Amino acid sequence: MLEIADRLLALLTDGRRVAVATVISMTGSGPTVVGTSMAVDDTGAAVGSVAGGCVEGALYELCTSVLAGAAPGIQEYGVTDEDAFAVGLTCGGVLRVHARELGPADLPPLAAAAGGQASVVVTPLFGTLPAGRVPDARTGIVRFEGPDGGIEVFVEVAAAPARMVIYGALEFSSALATAARAVGYRVTVCDAGAVLATPRRHPGADEVVVDWPVRHLASQQLGARDVVAVMSHDDRYDAELVLGALRSGAGYVGAMGSRRTQDRRTVALVELGATSDELVRLHAPIGLDVGASTPAETAVSVLAEVLASRAGASGLPLRRTVGPIHRPAADRAPQRR
Repeated sequence: MLEIADRLLALLTDGRRVAVATVISMTGSGPTVVGTSMAVDDTGAAVGSVAGGCVEGALYELCTSVLAGAAPGIQEYGVTDEDAFAVGLTCGGVLRVHARELGPADLPPLAAAAGGQASVVVTPLFGTLPAGRVPDARTGIVRFEGPDGGIEVFVEVAAAPARMVIYGALEFSSALATAARAVGYRVTVCDAGAVLATPRRHPGADEVVVDWPVRHLASQQLGARDVVAVMSHDDRYDAELVLGALRSGAGYVGAMGSRRTQDRRTVALVELGATSDELVRLHAPIGLDVGASTPAETAVSVLAEVLASRAGASGLPLRRTVGPIHRPAADRAPQRR
């Protein structure tokens, strides 16, 4: 439910009673991921979506029944169950969904997630969770032994947003900032030119910084979930900036430019001491081949490559792939550039 934390928080703050149905496990092919939720408030308004229209009607009824006094519980929806098939889950998977009414204890984690901070929600499924114990786990079901026997809980974890740092205050940068923020990145746009690097020009960015890009990058602490996108090409610092990005700890580093520009950049990087391992990690020219030309189209191209790289996915059309569409990155074959 943390993916809709801002909307749930607003409803609770407004005094609404809210029931939420959350996917706690999934087998086979499914249209969603574990942790996705749909909620219904006491006015009958629905928030969120679980299965792209497959089971929303059934979940709406499930939530309204909880608000009417039904006990929290787990339901299964899938093609292996004739009644569940009747509600429309035809993609071949089986969803286990837990429904409950939100309460005061949910306000702090919802507020944290809505504010872009790390957050954890633990929902008991079976047994009584000892006071103060928060299982250390990723989103999913956790089972362990308590003082009175077995305990099963569903843990939902929302990490602080990954960062995307965009260098170059171009129209391409503005479009990419808007697209990246829409999928959950905290976006910084940095450029040495105060005329171009303005919040008005980049309304989709969380912050706009006027600074020398190499100096700004050196002050950042980036990790494997973070992205550096060099969207401008300035010979005064281009190669130094790209090499710094490759050594910054960021999981994805991309640089915009023509193939000729990239050939010159590679020569400059080698002269600065870039290794072959570093060069192979550079996504340049940045983006996937989708025929993009406008800033908005280019943003789609770049973000598609970022997401594919993050998930270890192929970037191929889904009709040319096999297996479940939604699966953990660990289950994917390694991708080579």
